[in-house]
Amino acid sequence: MANWTFLTNHALVLLCIADDPEARLRDIAASLKMTERSAFGIVTDLVEAGYVVKEKDGRRNRYHIQAHLPLPDPAGRERTVGEILALLVGTGPGGKDPNGADPNGAAPNGAGPGSTGPGGAGPGGAGPAGPAGGTGPAGGTG
Repeated sequence: MANWTFLTNHALVLLCIADDPEARLRDIAASLKMTERSAFGIVTDLVEAGYVVKEKDGRRNRYHIQAHLPLPDPAGRERTVGEILALLVGTGPGGKDPNGADPNGAAPNGAGPGSTGPGGAGPGGAGPAGPAGGTGPAGGTG
C-alpha cells in the first residue's frame, strides 16, 4: 500500500474545519494523526492567507471558511475554496452547496458567500480518503 495522499495537510485541516467549525486543535490533530503544534501552524497559515476566519467564542474558537476565495493555482485555473470542498465531499440532493446553503438557497446561521463552508464534510464522511482513493488522512506534506 502507498504511504502518501493526494491532499496536503492544509487541505485535510480545511476539510476538518468544514466538518466541524468548532473543532479544537486537539481534535483536528488527533483526527489527522499529527501534533497539535502542526495543526496550530496549519490553521495559522490558513488564517493568515485569509482562507479561514477565526472567531473567539468564550474559551473556544469557531472557524469560518471563506469559500468564495480563489485557490492559488499556477496553471491559472480559477477555482474557489468552496468548489474544491464540494468536489471532495460531494454535494447532492439534500446536500449543501460550498457556501453552506441548502439546495433551496437558504443559508444556515446567517451564512452566505464567504462565510462558512459545507457542513457534513471531512473525515467523518466522504472525506480525505474517499474521493482521493488514498490510505487515509495520514501522510502528505503541508
